Amino acid sequence: MHGVGVDPADGSLFLATHEGLFQLTDGGGAALVSPVMDLMGFSVAGPGHFLASGHPGLEVDLPQPMGLIESTDSGRTWSPVSRQGQSDFHALTTSSVGVLGYDGDLLRSGDGQDWEQLSIPSEPHSLTTSSDGQLVLATTAQGLLRSADAGSTWSAVDGAPLLQVVDWADDGMDVAGVDPSGAVWTSSDGGISWTAGAALGSEPQAVAVSSAPGGLRVTVVTTAAVLESSDGGRTFDALLEP
Repeated sequence: MHGVGVDPADGSLFLATHEGLFQLTDGGGAALVSPVMDLMGFSVAGPGHFLASGHPGLEVDLPQPMGLIESTDSGRTWSPVSRQGQSDFHALTTSSVGVLGYDGDLLRSGDGQDWEQLSIPSEPHSLTTSSDGQLVLATTAQGLLRSADAGSTWSAVDGAPLLQVVDWADDGMDVAGVDPSGAVWTSSDGGISWTAGAALGSEPQAVAVSSAPGGLRVTVVTTAAVLESSDGGRTFDALLEP
């Protein structure tokens, strides 16, 4: 699995995989909702509005790679936006002011059509941005990077854990990340300082954070299960297991 996201339209949970986009069902399963395609990058842009990138399946009429593609019906159908045949974004994040993606270069766009190339000190494994797009976090093999100008310049976050995946809540300054061992970390100041949470014991593949009544909702996809916390990452329940 390469991505996980919560649809703000109804709180549904979606998993972006090598075989397409799946929606978790009430019965503890997952149903394929998209055509079969390899979704390497995935981001929720709004209610029912998703962005993705990757490789087309045999029955998907899109170039290889797919570039930036878009769904406005919660992943049922997809349309090309830009960079078809050019970009396979392995890291992708969106905000109210645009899109930031990494396809070997860090690229930024205000409308998903016109892109500018930016510099970043190390290759990002995952990217996440605040809702206004100004603050950005990038997980890298050298440590956590932070930008306060929408990805134009970067600095290392001193004292931050070595995170593999990270995600920003849909509002405010709450962030959650998971290190390679499966330990969950949270930040309430936009990634400057971090607090240890649950130890999940499996390597993470993706994380999603959203605001929920009573506490922060943190969903983590590991190599062993899909797990969710309703108390800000302190305790988790399994939603989906092999």
